[in-house]
Amino acid sequence: MSEDDKGVDLVLRGGSIHVLDEHDTRAEAIAVRSGRIVATGSNADMSELIGARTRVIELEGRTVLPGINDSHLHASWLGGMWPATVFGGGPQQPGPLVTNREERRAALLKAGDLLASLGITSYTEPGIGPGEDAGPTGSFGREVLDVYRELAAEGLLRSRVTLLLLFGLIDGPSTVDDIVRGIREADTSSPNDDLLHIPGIKIFGDGIPPMRNAYIHGTYIDGTHGALLIDGDDDGEREANLRLAIRTAHEAGLQVAVHATGDHTIDVVCDAVREAQGDGSSDLRHYLVHADMVSESAAAALAAHDMGATVQAGIASFAGEWADSAFEPSLEPGEPEPWTGRRLLDAGVNITLSSDSPILSPDWRTEVAAADRLLGESDDPRARMHELLRRYTAVPAWQDHAESWKGTLEAGKIADLVVLSSDPDDVGAAGLPDVAIELTFLGGEVVFDASSESVESAVPSA
Repeated sequence: MSEDDKGVDLVLRGGSIHVLDEHDTRAEAIAVRSGRIVATGSNADMSELIGARTRVIELEGRTVLPGINDSHLHASWLGGMWPATVFGGGPQQPGPLVTNREERRAALLKAGDLLASLGITSYTEPGIGPGEDAGPTGSFGREVLDVYRELAAEGLLRSRVTLLLLFGLIDGPSTVDDIVRGIREADTSSPNDDLLHIPGIKIFGDGIPPMRNAYIHGTYIDGTHGALLIDGDDDGEREANLRLAIRTAHEAGLQVAVHATGDHTIDVVCDAVREAQGDGSSDLRHYLVHADMVSESAAAALAAHDMGATVQAGIASFAGEWADSAFEPSLEPGEPEPWTGRRLLDAGVNITLSSDSPILSPDWRTEVAAADRLLGESDDPRARMHELLRRYTAVPAWQDHAESWKGTLEAGKIADLVVLSSDPDDVGAAGLPDVAIELTFLGGEVVFDASSESVESAVPSA
């Protein structure tokens, strides 16, 4: 190529490029033009695309992955309380975390900087809306949505955000009337759909097993069985109301994410989606959040109805014994309860890994390591690593209805990239938390450079 030719905008070469497609394609170099991936291949292949204005980054053996996509992360809350996390320690602030528009804007910008430093280029903000206008943290009400739109219009979001609307309380009750009204009045508009996409709603189906308020078929150690969080005079009415809410959203063309941890809640949600789909097909990709107690039949139903699930291996590792204390012992001493992620994977469910930050740190490296531990020893560590990394990249893109343009490093897709100091295959899952994030690109533009930026540690002391 002559010196007068522009060539591509960016080439990264001399490293290990993990495309993270289904075939586990690898390359030495990658080329970017106008924010899109032009090609991956050998160093020699990319040399032909280099022009006078091309920025060339010598990887010197480093690794490039697609930008990380955390499919369940409360950025507005995270930015308000970081470096504290709910389970990970740090100073806990009494009262609201943010109280006005300026503080909410600052919290989202702070979260954006932190996530960029971790290589996170996409995330799902799971629940913003009128139900939380008077919420205790100040982090989930309608003004947060206004600020998201403002930052998207200004091009200041440092990650691509999928936002779900909420018409009840975070981790709290809701009424079917409020949800149905909210669905019918929902404003899913965005000033910049590449940066802010609003495809659906979040519903809190139940609580969590450790608190004995997940809705289960059996009983807890105290003889109770939990309940759905939607209103109703009894279990039957609450189940009917949850099915109505899901059906209304489905008929409105909205994706539904349901916080569902108890096996009874999960069964109600699966039945509701099956009923809403009827005899026709649907590509709304409804999904469960947490899915702690998934039966084999429910896992099969999720796969059959093209539903997904976003699971948190870090929380499962941290809170497992706490959750077990809510139940009468049902296993022999020392016999582990199978992790829900294993059952979902075996059933062919589109599951994503996520942090639920700020419950824990948003560090995806520790989540991958935790998932690997919970899954147990693998006969093929490289295939296992490929699978787990796809659950943080390609599969969340499917959940976002965006697999055609992000989630892998295939030609034509957006150039959201993260450069790591070492190859995950070389260090293994246990060593992944020690691998440094060196560069993060959003649409081919650098949004984090470890050599020139100083950010707070992404891993607070436990």
